Formats: sequence, C-alpha cells, structure tokens
Amino acid sequence: MVAVSPDYTSRLRYAWRVCSVTSLGLVLIGIAGSTLNVALPAVVRHFHATPFESGWILLSFLLVNTASLVFFGRIADLLGRREVYLAGFALFTVGSLLAGLAPGVWFLVAMRVLQAIGSAMILANGTVIITAAFPPDRLSQGMGVYIGTLSIAQLAGPTVGGLIAEAAGWQWIFWVNVPAGVIALVWGALTLRGMPRGPREPVDALGNLLIFATLTALLLALSEIGNGGPVVVVGAVVAAVLAPLVLLVERWAAHPVLDLRLFGGRMLAWANLASFCNALARAALILLVALHFQAARGVDAFTAGLTVLPVPVGMALASPVAGALGRRVSPYALSIGGSLFSAAGLAVLMATARPGTPYWIIGVGLFLAGCGSGTFLTGNTTQVMSALPAGSLGVVNGFRLMVMNVGIVLSVGLSLSVLTSAVAPSLRAQVYAGTLSRLSPVAVEQLMAGFRLTYGVLFGVALAGAVFAALARGPRALR
Repeated sequence: MVAVSPDYTSRLRYAWRVCSVTSLGLVLIGIAGSTLNVALPAVVRHFHATPFESGWILLSFLLVNTASLVFFGRIADLLGRREVYLAGFALFTVGSLLAGLAPGVWFLVAMRVLQAIGSAMILANGTVIITAAFPPDRLSQGMGVYIGTLSIAQLAGPTVGGLIAEAAGWQWIFWVNVPAGVIALVWGALTLRGMPRGPREPVDALGNLLIFATLTALLLALSEIGNGGPVVVVGAVVAAVLAPLVLLVERWAAHPVLDLRLFGGRMLAWANLASFCNALARAALILLVALHFQAARGVDAFTAGLTVLPVPVGMALASPVAGALGRRVSPYALSIGGSLFSAAGLAVLMATARPGTPYWIIGVGLFLAGCGSGTFLTGNTTQVMSALPAGSLGVVNGFRLMVMNVGIVLSVGLSLSVLTSAVAPSLRAQVYAGTLSRLSPVAVEQLMAGFRLTYGVLFGVALAGAVFAALARGPRALR
C-alpha cells in the first residue's frame, strides 16, 4: 500500500475546487453560446434585423473570441492568471446584463464583443489553471471532468434556450447569465490562489493587430463560403497576404505574442493539426443531423433537437472515463483512439444516410462520434499541456484553442457548402428552412446524396486527424 502525504492530499483537494471553478466557467460560456443559436430568430424579429445584422450578432462573438485567445493567454502570463481569469467573468457578466437591455441591434453586437473578450479571458486560462493545480498523475482526471462540462452545456443549451425564449422573452437569454456569472466570480475569487507571474515584458501590439486582422479576414471568408460572392474572395486574399506578414513580424519581434519557436517541436505541431481536424470533423455534426431530420424527414425543431442528443451524451460519458483511464493509458493513445472512434461514427452515418434508415442506427453513429470527440479532447489537451514549460502555458493554450475555433468555423462553412451542392440552387433555401421534404422524393434523395458526400468528407478529415495524432508522439508518449 502506497502512503499518501498530507501535502499531496491537500493539493488534490484544492485541485478539485479549482476544477469546479473552471468547469463552471466552461458551462457558463457553452450554454450562453448554444442558447442564442436557438433564440436568434426571436432576437432578429424584435430588432427587425437585416440578414447582415443578424449574421453579425453571432459572428462578432466568434471573431473576437477566436482572435483574442492568444492575446489574453500572453497577458495572463504577464499580469497574473487569476486576475485575468476573474476579470473575464466580470466582463462576461456585465456584457450579458447590457445585452438584454440593448436598444438597437448594433448595441447588442457591441455587447456580444464584450462577452467575447470575457469569454477569451476565461477560455485562454481555464486549462492552464487546471494544469497548474493538479498533480501530474491526476491531471487527466481533472481534464476529463473539465472537458465533460462542455458536453453538459451542449446538452442543456438548446433546450434551455428554447424554453427561455418562449416563456420569458429573448432578453432572458442574456440575463440568465448574470446570476451564474456572479456566482462564478465570487466562487473563483474565494477559491483560486495567486499564480506566479512571468517577467514584465512589453506586449507585442503590432503582432496582436496583425493576428486579429488575419483571423478576421479568414473567418469572414470561411463563414461565407457556402454563399460565395466577393466576401469570400476578398477575405481569402487579405488573409493570404497578411499570414506571411504575421510570420515575419513575429519572427523578429523582441517579445512576440505568438512565439513560433514554441510550435516548432514535432509533438506540438502534429497535436495541433490533430486538434484542428477533430474540430473540423466534429463541429458541424449536430447542425447536419438537425437539418437531416427537418429537411429530409419533416420533423419539427424540438424533435430534431432530441435526435442529436447522442453526440453530447457520448462526449459527456467519454470525457471522464478517458480521464480515469489516463492514469493507465497514455494521453497519446487516448488521442489516437478518440480520433478513430470519431471516424467510425462518421463512417456509420455515411453508410446509412438514407431517408428510411432506422433512428437507432443513426444514434449509434452519433454516439460513437461523440465518444470519440470526448476521448480525443481529453487525451490531446492533457498531452499538450503536460509537455510545456510553465512560462509558455498561456500563449500555447490560447493558440491551441484558436486552432480549434478556426476548425469549427471551417466545419460549418464547408459542410453546408458540400451538402447544398447536391441540390438545385433554387431548392437550397428550403434545405436551410427544413421544408424540402414537402416537395418530392426525388429532391429528398438528392439531398441524402449530399449528406453522404458531406459525411464522407468529414470521415476523411477524422482519419487525417488520427494520422496526425499518431505522429504527435513525444519522448514519453507511451508508458
């Protein structure tokens, strides 16, 4: 029997309190994002928003959040991780309060930007705080619980959003975050201990500006890729021009926000590519299945929402199980296994994309894909965070999350473009409206061909992710 020292027990007790704080932050952000996706039509109707304005209600948050993750990871390295993390809760809560009071659509967009800044402060530091708190032999367990809370948010968000929007009005979609944000802020202030700060070095303002501009152009292009038009071309050209400039500026900057030397190692490079592929294969899955059941089978939105539940259920179950296995199985092996499970789930969906396929078969595919993503995220995150020097945790974690967010945006744009390419241009609006099943069996069969092709593309991406995960073998990958 191995004796456990009092210091170890005390550290582990503190680590689980820290995990409760960071998990609460992830649930708060996850539910806030998914509820608005459900309630967006009510917001649009209230403000009589144009399509452009409607897009920016969602896009503003994604752009600012993605582009500022690296920045706030670096800021926290310099100014203090606890302080920046708690400030993120405060900003997110204030933004939520004011968003519900918005007098016009552009004020609402501005408050979404404030929410995004707070969200970036939270997301860029939550994983780092957990990594610092847990003993190395228990890190995978803590990471499994932390990642699993994302699934809870995905499970609760759409249902909560629909109920709130119908019963209390769209303003409460934002106001419900206020008491939760206050609780998270107070609990975090009482629980989190101060963490050592890095050396006080100047922030790379030019690098931050260029990274923000590049990502803005890229994400604008990717978000409009399904519609085509000049925005895609201009955004892609601007991103292509700015990307080499970012590399040049960051290479010669005295204190770069994106230190390219940190990503030169084989393990980090391949692990981040695997993470990108997993996000690309995962992010659009719920949207695709909901469209399948509404557009091809004619079910209502609530029923379609229920059909996607095997994905977050799989993630919620697999993440803590993978965390527990992490004491015996290497994060490297978990990453590969998770990628293969995701690919298997997508293969089932690709092979059975027919109008009359029994739901239980589709549910099995969705559950496998969810389990694969939960396992991969736990293994990949633990592998990357365990291999880094303490002084670079913030910026590398911010970069890791940024890569995942870009994969999420590309997943939605690419999937919708491939899906709708199978039907005539005149019918594409009815795909998005979920009314295609009212036309003819021929139109439905064309759409199902699009689903098979889309799942096939995502299956190939998931397999590529498994290859990249296998290449991300560090010196202690297997044990």
